[in-house]
Amino acid sequence: MRKRNTTKASGANDALFGGACLVAIIALGLCSRPAEAQEKAGPDIAFNAAAASDYVFRGVSQTESDPAISAGVDVTQGLFYAGAWAGNVSFAGDADTDAEIDLYAGVRPEFGGFDWDFGVVSYFYAGQPDGADYDYVELKAATSRAVGPVTLGAAIYWSPDFFGASEDEATYAEINGAISPADKWTISAAVGRQWVSSDFDYTTWNLGTAYQLTDHLALDVRYFDTDEHDFGDAYDSRAVVSLKAVF
Repeated sequence: MRKRNTTKASGANDALFGGACLVAIIALGLCSRPAEAQEKAGPDIAFNAAAASDYVFRGVSQTESDPAISAGVDVTQGLFYAGAWAGNVSFAGDADTDAEIDLYAGVRPEFGGFDWDFGVVSYFYAGQPDGADYDYVELKAATSRAVGPVTLGAAIYWSPDFFGASEDEATYAEINGAISPADKWTISAAVGRQWVSSDFDYTTWNLGTAYQLTDHLALDVRYFDTDEHDFGDAYDSRAVVSLKAVF
């Protein structure tokens, strides 16, 4: 469960700083000219499905360490994309709910030698308790660049009214990287920081490897951790095994 803390004093300023960074990145994208791409006659449609030993979101278990299944669809037309994703969730105690449903859309231009992603993500929770107000929306700005076999990236997300009943502004920022040391193998890692205006802040990181079993099927083994185990069991370190399909 993406909970909130009331013990720290610096979260609001950090969240405002993160929001300002988001605005700056989006402004850079809008003021720069995207690279021209050849348009196809119709959109590309891709489906995905996964089974995992746990569903971890920003270092936090969303299924009380239980297995998770999910499925989604992505539609791409030129620079534009949209998609939907759904998976089971389970929060502790009376916070329990049935499923998370995400809807998202955006643009992916290329300029300045970087790949960019500007979008919006809406999170909905089916079967949430009365008055829980879990649903929320985030703006997203991300960039990445391949340097030989290595891909480096960064992303920032901002929400004016984050997960939960109180109206908390929140920012999440991440840096990440991936390398393919051999055919069909990918090693990747990320470090992120979640800020919430109610001061429930924490840092998270993950490291893992993926092996491409077939053209459509991959196996991923990943270690997750946070710096705030005192927030609850969901924030503890854990290893997750995932089988992912794209077709």
